[in-house]
Amino acid sequence: MRNMKTKKRYLKYVTIALAFVFLVAAALAFLEVWERRHAKYPHTETEDNGTLTYEGREYVKNGNIETFLVLGLDKFNGASTSDSYMNDKQADFLMLFVFDNDKKQCSAIQINRDTMANVDILGVSGERIDTVKKQIALAHTYGNGREVSCRNTKDSVEDLLLGISVNHYISFTMDSVPAMNDLVGGVKLTVLDDFTGIDDTLVKGETIRLKGEQALCYVRTRYGLEDATNTNRMERQRQYIDALYRQTIDCINADDGFVIKLVDTMESEQATPSLSQAQRLKKFSQEGKLTKESYDFTGITTLEGEIKYGEEFVEYYPDEDFIKKTVVNLFYVPKDGQNQD
Repeated sequence: MRNMKTKKRYLKYVTIALAFVFLVAAALAFLEVWERRHAKYPHTETEDNGTLTYEGREYVKNGNIETFLVLGLDKFNGASTSDSYMNDKQADFLMLFVFDNDKKQCSAIQINRDTMANVDILGVSGERIDTVKKQIALAHTYGNGREVSCRNTKDSVEDLLLGISVNHYISFTMDSVPAMNDLVGGVKLTVLDDFTGIDDTLVKGETIRLKGEQALCYVRTRYGLEDATNTNRMERQRQYIDALYRQTIDCINADDGFVIKLVDTMESEQATPSLSQAQRLKKFSQEGKLTKESYDFTGITTLEGEIKYGEEFVEYYPDEDFIKKTVVNLFYVPKDGQNQD
């Protein structure tokens, strides 16, 4: 009975995560980013017993947290289909969804693709041969372009966020966005930037429902805009995801077969999941075991930091104190049992 409850609980939040996943595989621009300077990311203050001290107060890990890492890759499906260790797919979009099963809440951490972090260099058989500091987007370029590359990125994210655990991951290529956008009937939002000359249907200040390639253009485009920074693009992505969440929940509540449609689309888009959650979702949905209960979405946190310009490319250095504060708020509870401020 307990095992069944665990499965149902898992399926509740995995449904939400997957719904986000298919469409947030955006932010996919081409940047050949290779950083050659070697360094180590600062060590964390997390102790072996799972405690962490922040602003003079001790915290312990919340044992009822589960995480989903979503990776949006900078290639189309047809660009590379082999399990080659010469893959060049960068993870231009990284977002970690955090599910608090006690509070029934879902939150997210958006990670700038230019974030300087520890990245493991892998050999042809997948073994670690070195660790260097470079843009976190490049962690995916080591490995086979699928599971191994996803796990390598997962390791970098865990290190960046002070040793927290990434339980599941899934990656998508850029052409997943239009297909999944249209599956939920499009996403309604107010256009934040002037896309004149890029897509004249996207008029700044107008409220529209994004369809097909519009959605990909909106969440992916940087170059040609007045503000071509990745930071500006990330703001559009957060806006899109927030609107997408509401639209997806409406679809789940209105259509008992929506989860199966979601899984079928995922499989057709050649996603790389960390486990067979797709088939589990389909099986439980067909058997009527998947409820429509959802987690409240509390918003997206972006890691504050400083942009620097290296010898060739942009480098983003996240604020260490802000990282620690974020990790404490989302993954820890006070050791003394009192509520966090």
